[in-house]
Amino acid sequence: MSSKGKVAFVGLGVMGYPMAGHLAKNDYHVTVFNRTTEKADKWVAEYGGAMAASPAGAAADADFVFTCVGNDDDLRSVVTGEDGVFAGMHGDACLIDHTTTSAIVARELYEIAETRGLGFLDAPVSGGQAGAEGGALTVMVGGDADYFDRAKPVMDCYGKAVTLMGASGAGQLTKMVNQICIAGLVEALAEAMNFAQRAGLHGEQVLDVISKGAAQSWQMENRGSTMLQGKYDFGFAVDWMRKDLGICLDEADRNGARLPVTAIVDQFYKHVQQKGGKRFDTSSLMWLLTEK
Repeated sequence: MSSKGKVAFVGLGVMGYPMAGHLAKNDYHVTVFNRTTEKADKWVAEYGGAMAASPAGAAADADFVFTCVGNDDDLRSVVTGEDGVFAGMHGDACLIDHTTTSAIVARELYEIAETRGLGFLDAPVSGGQAGAEGGALTVMVGGDADYFDRAKPVMDCYGKAVTLMGASGAGQLTKMVNQICIAGLVEALAEAMNFAQRAGLHGEQVLDVISKGAAQSWQMENRGSTMLQGKYDFGFAVDWMRKDLGICLDEADRNGARLPVTAIVDQFYKHVQQKGGKRFDTSSLMWLLTEK
């Protein structure tokens, strides 16, 4: 058995697969569950550990259980269902959810966990597929400080910055702030690069110059050049971004925040979907400006 103890990981998608891999490489014994067993078989063949037939089976005897699934409904299903992870967790084990969800479901699951004597941390991540594969994610966490202190060394296996943001739901609210920023930045970058091309400027030279000034951003450094090349295959799909922005807009309706730019960019992404770009990444706002 691995020296650092037992953990479980439920959801081996683009993000979860490498994140679970980092846990295995850091000497944790990892039991995985995925709805498509082929993906779980592949993971075990690559990293070792074990595969379970249900979320509850994966969670049995684990000190920490990680989930990274699609949306609120997916999360409720794998956590509170008859064979969900809560059915398999024991003692004061802690569930750490890396799904991007509403703050509502985070608080809901926190309360259920509390009644069972379990821990729950909402811990959405930022950094995309590259960050997950490189073990350099930003992790925004909501929940109790004692469980966070216990879980942080485990999350450090794939997180370059793991920060407790406040009580339950605060992690998800912080992720909403992150997505609101990204939406505006990507649209501005797409408009700017399209403008540069139509003005007859050399796009790469423009990027080189302005990235050294006040306009610099992660999006510019990592997506500016690929946008100019018309490449839109970098992991985080438009479908998922629209899910995230929908969460942001719903939360804004509740707290009274005004998100006019976010609402407009959400509609631009809807147009990308309608034009066949559902699986393009978020930088495909440039494609929308250049497509005839």
